[in-house]
Amino acid sequence: MEKKVRLKDRTEVLIRHMMPEDLDLSLAFFESLPEEDRAYLRRDVVQREVVEKRIREIHASDVIRLVATAGDQVVADGSLERSTEEWKKHVGELRLIVARPYRRKGLGRLMARELFLLAASAKMEEILVRMMRPQKAAQSIFHRLGFHQEVVLPDYVVDREGKKQDMILMRCDLEALWREMEDFLASGDWERTR
Repeated sequence: MEKKVRLKDRTEVLIRHMMPEDLDLSLAFFESLPEEDRAYLRRDVVQREVVEKRIREIHASDVIRLVATAGDQVVADGSLERSTEEWKKHVGELRLIVARPYRRKGLGRLMARELFLLAASAKMEEILVRMMRPQKAAQSIFHRLGFHQEVVLPDYVVDREGKKQDMILMRCDLEALWREMEDFLASGDWERTR
C-alpha cells in the first residue's frame, strides 16, 4: 500500500506500509517528538532495540504498521494490531501519532482512514484505542471519529515519569467509523487529498 495525499495546507505526504529499511527514519521520528508527546507512549521508542522490535513485528500477520513520509522524514506512525486471542479476533487496536508540525492538517484522519480500510479487509468488526487521561486532544479526535469511551481504569498505567495514570478505553465498530468517514469526505476535505 502506497498512497500520495495532499494535506489541508497542500503539503504532499506519502502514506505507506512500514518497511525494515525504515529503522533509522522511524527512530529519528520518535527522537524528534517532544518529551511530553512521548510521555504517554506504551514503549520507550527512542531506544533503538525497541524500534527494531516494532519493525520485526510487521512480519507478524497480526500487526500492520503504516508511516507517513514527507521527503526523507517520517511525519506520522500508525499501527493496527489484531488480538492473538481467538475470542477477540474480530477486534483490532489502533495506535497513531503525528509530528506536531503536521497536526491539524488532516494527516491523522487520513492515516486513520487507511488503517480502517485495512481493518475492514482483515474482517475486523471493532477498533479499540487506549490512552491515558491527560491525552485530551487524542480523546477528542477519536470521539470525532466515532469512538466512545467504554471504561476508565483508575491508576492502571504508569507514564514515563513514573506517575500512575488512569487508562481510558475507547471503542468503535467499523460501521460507525464508516459513517464518520463519509461525513468527513462529504465535507470536502477528501478533494484536497487527491
